[in-house]
Amino acid sequence: MFSNLSGKLTGIFDKLRGRGVLSEADIDSALREVRIALLEADVALPVVKDFIQSLKEKAVGAEIVKSISPAQMVIKLVQDHLTRLLGSEYSELNLAATPPAVVLMVGLQGSGKTTSTGKLALRLKNRQNKKILLASLDVYRPAAQQQLEVLAKQVGVDSLPIVEDEQPYAITKRALETGKLEGYDVILLDTAGRLHIDEALMQELQDIKKISNPVETLLVADSLTGQDAVNIASEFHSKIGITGIILTRLDGDGRGGAALSMRAVTGQPIKFAGMGEKLSDFEEFHPARIAGRILDMGDVVSLVEKAAETIDKQEAEKMAAKLQEGKFDFDDLLSQLRTMKKMGGVSGLMSMLPGVGKIKEQMANANIDENMLARQEAIILSMTIKERKNPKLLNGGRKQRIAKGSGTTVQEINKLFKGWQQMETMMKQMKKLGKQGMLRGGLKNLLPM
Repeated sequence: MFSNLSGKLTGIFDKLRGRGVLSEADIDSALREVRIALLEADVALPVVKDFIQSLKEKAVGAEIVKSISPAQMVIKLVQDHLTRLLGSEYSELNLAATPPAVVLMVGLQGSGKTTSTGKLALRLKNRQNKKILLASLDVYRPAAQQQLEVLAKQVGVDSLPIVEDEQPYAITKRALETGKLEGYDVILLDTAGRLHIDEALMQELQDIKKISNPVETLLVADSLTGQDAVNIASEFHSKIGITGIILTRLDGDGRGGAALSMRAVTGQPIKFAGMGEKLSDFEEFHPARIAGRILDMGDVVSLVEKAAETIDKQEAEKMAAKLQEGKFDFDDLLSQLRTMKKMGGVSGLMSMLPGVGKIKEQMANANIDENMLARQEAIILSMTIKERKNPKLLNGGRKQRIAKGSGTTVQEINKLFKGWQQMETMMKQMKKLGKQGMLRGGLKNLLPM
């Protein structure tokens, strides 16, 4: 996410850090490079102009000259301006209405609207314990209604039964009646899209909006379309009146132009971001955190939140009790591998850590294989219960059997075994130190001299 822009901006700031004192010429030169980086990231030209002008007014002021660390002050100003550009604060979904609250999902065909409807339903169900009804108004795209019906089953919410040849206006009326009669908290209306904006599409959306009176009208836009996504957002906002944006495929957006332009162009907040294909790959859009990721400062808050969502409290307590006794077997390792996979794998976790952008080359040279977790899981699942509980049973013959069963090699099994040995050694050291010893000496007690 934003990898191209992030790399260019951090490169510019590294040059500034190498200078103790910054002249106005230094700042002008840096801002020129920032301007080019933003334009290459496909940020809308008017947005770039306003951004640079506002930044320059502050950057050449007295606060930079008098600052103890001028370079750090410039970086802080860029971060503040990026945060403001992205919307300053996270804008929550507005569901303040007499139930059922209606959320209208709009956008062009292929933007990920139906999948985003399913993702939003899952989030509202799990996070806010809402009773959700999904209704597809897309009678034009083949199997669109069936697709939403399948998604509803996957996330564990209800969908409005499909009636053959029923038109969008009638479907909306039936969804509203069902929502009231059956006590739903939220109705998500997945509207039809087109390959381009036309009068028929806009008229249909206006009619649906009039009858459904939604509390939120969310535009779903594909961030990979860059500048085009910004133009689409402007059109939808001027003709329909959107209240928020969901950006899809943000995990694959190396440039970031759509995200950086949309708030400024429409005046409406980006509320959520689609970060992958899984239904759980759906995040709240926090401007300050996203600005931190762009500037390679990481996003530790989101990492902690993701960990809190993923890690089962009872399982964590059981694991902690075992670790205090100095015990650690392959079942424990399997549990950790699965937790890491749920949190987005190695690259997902690394993307939220500060300074990762600067070690991209080293990471590339290290050949980090995203399939490694799945292969290690397959190795452990190919072991017997006794082998998992007592890894020391693994001899040459057993390793060959496990390699055949898991489709891996004996070398990979040896590597996993070595990792387990290192963990077991650390656990035993923790047991010897005890809680008080750990508190007094910290992590250095676990590390070799």
